[in-house]
Amino acid sequence: MEHKDIHAPHGNKLNTKGWSQEGAMRLLMNNLDPMVAKDPANLIVYGGKGKAARNWEAYDKIIESLKSLENDETLLVQSGKPVGIFRTTKEAPRVLIVNAQIVPHWATDDVFWDLEARGLTMFGQMTAGSWVYIGTQGVLQGTYETLYALAKKVYHSDNLKGKWFLSAGLGEMGGAQPLAAKMNGCTSIIVEVDMEKINRRLRDKYLDKYTKTLDEALKLKDEAIKSGEPVSIAVLGNAATVYQELQDKGIVPDIVSDQTAAHDLNLGYVPEGYTIENFQKFREEHPEQFKKKVYETIVKQVKSMLYFQSKGSSVFDYGNDIRTRAKEGGLSNAFEIQGYVPAYIRDLFAVGSGPFRWLALSGNPDDIRKIDEAILKNIDDKHLTDWIKLAGEYVHFQGLPARICYASYGEREKIGLMINDMVRKGELEAPIAIGRDHHDTGSVASPYRETEAMKDGSDAIADWPILNALLNAISGASWVSVHHGGGTGIGNAIHSGFVIIADGTDDAAERIKRVLNADPGIGVIRHADAGYESSRDIIKKGPKFKSPYFSK
Repeated sequence: MEHKDIHAPHGNKLNTKGWSQEGAMRLLMNNLDPMVAKDPANLIVYGGKGKAARNWEAYDKIIESLKSLENDETLLVQSGKPVGIFRTTKEAPRVLIVNAQIVPHWATDDVFWDLEARGLTMFGQMTAGSWVYIGTQGVLQGTYETLYALAKKVYHSDNLKGKWFLSAGLGEMGGAQPLAAKMNGCTSIIVEVDMEKINRRLRDKYLDKYTKTLDEALKLKDEAIKSGEPVSIAVLGNAATVYQELQDKGIVPDIVSDQTAAHDLNLGYVPEGYTIENFQKFREEHPEQFKKKVYETIVKQVKSMLYFQSKGSSVFDYGNDIRTRAKEGGLSNAFEIQGYVPAYIRDLFAVGSGPFRWLALSGNPDDIRKIDEAILKNIDDKHLTDWIKLAGEYVHFQGLPARICYASYGEREKIGLMINDMVRKGELEAPIAIGRDHHDTGSVASPYRETEAMKDGSDAIADWPILNALLNAISGASWVSVHHGGGTGIGNAIHSGFVIIADGTDDAAERIKRVLNADPGIGVIRHADAGYESSRDIIKKGPKFKSPYFSK
C-alpha cells in the first residue's frame, strides 16, 4: 500500500470477518485520507501531533490484524501499536485502544515527548488515535453551539447578525470557526500563519475570502456588516502581531477567541517573527530560545485578548490551553478570560447533550442525506433539526461522508435505532459507524476545558472517563478508547470514546440500546453528582438507568 495516499474502501463488501472489524479498518484508513488528515505521510491527523498509529509498521500490523480478527476476538492497541489479540466474546468490543497514558508524576511535556521520540508511546489527541475523526465538521457544531449560546447569553438573540468575531487558527479544529460564525449570521476575521491551511479551508468551503493585510480584512468586514450578509475572512499573519495591530488601531471586536494549537509548544504555535517555513529549523537548532520566543508570543496575544475584554469584547478560551501557556510565560491574570465550556456549553453537557456523529461506511453521501431526512421527519427537537438543515446546506464532506449532531440523552438512542432500522430495510447502502468526540458530557476530565469550574469543584476528578470507557465496553461498543492529553495537552486531560456499528441486525439494535443509553447516561449522572439541577431532574423522571442518590 502507498502509505501517503490512503483511502478507506467504499461499498458494502466486507474485507474483514465482520462489520465491527470492517468499520474499525475503514475509519482508521479514513483518518489518514489526504482529504481528512493534517499530515498523513507522518500519520498525523489533527491537533499538533495527534496520530492514528504509532508508525507505519504498527499501522500495517493493525490493518493485518483487523482483516484476520475473528468475531469473538479483541485486538489490543497500546498507544498506536497493536500488542495482542485475545479470545473474548462476541458481545465484547473488537478493539480496545489506550493512548498516551503515563503515571501522573511523570505526565509532563518533557517526559512524554521524550518517550514519544523513542517510539514508546503516541499522542492520539481525541479522535485521531481512536479512529473516528471526520474532518473539520467534527468540531463545527461545537463551535456553532458556542457562538449560538453566546448570542443568547450576551445579546439576547438567536443569532449574531451585525457582529464580528476575531480569532486565530485554521487547522483541523480551528478551521470550523469561520463557517460556524457564518451559520450564526456573524462575520469573522481569522488569523492564520500557514497559507496551506487557508487554501484547505477555501477548498472545503469553510472560508469565503483571504487577505494578506489586516486593513484589507477590515474593509471586507465593514462591507459585510453593512450589507447584512456575513462573510468569513482569513488574514495571513501571526495572531499576536495582528491582535496587537488591531489594539493599536483602537478597533474592538464584538467577540474574540483563539484556536491555534497552543497546547503543543513544539509544533502548534509559530513564534512572532518566524514563518511556517522556518520556525521548525529555529526549534531544532535553538530549542531553548525557541521555547522562550513561543511563550513571549503567546503572552503578547493573550494580553491583547485581555485588552479587548476590558473594552467590552466577549472573550473566551476555546479549549486549546492558551491561558495556561500564557500563565506559564509569566502572565498572571491570563485566567481572567473565561473558558467556553462553563460559559456556554455546560448546560448542554448537563442534560447529556454532546457531539454525537455517524459515518457512512459505504462512502455514499446519499446515505447521510437519507439519515438527515429521517431525522427531520422523526425527531421532535427544533434546535436539532435546524442544525441538520444548516449542515445539509453548508457542510462539505471530507473522506467518508459523515454528520455531527449535538443530541441529548434519549435522542441518541432513538437516532441510533432509527439508523440501524434503515440499514436493516436496505434503505442505506452499507452499515453506519456511530460514535462521538471525546469532548462530551461524561467522558472527559479536563480542568481547563470540559470540566472547568464544576459546581462542586470536581474539575480534576478523572474517575468518570474511565467508568465511561468500562461501561461502554461491557455494553457492547464495537471499539472503545481511553486517551490522555487531548485538547489541553499532556498532564491536563483524561478522556474516552467509543464507536458502535449499526449493521441492521437485531444484535446491533440491542447493543445500540445499551451503549446509547449508558454513554450519555453516565454524563447525566456525572453532572447530577456535581450539583446540576437539570441533570437531577432527568434522573427523577425515571430514565433507563438508576442513581442511588437521585432516582425516586
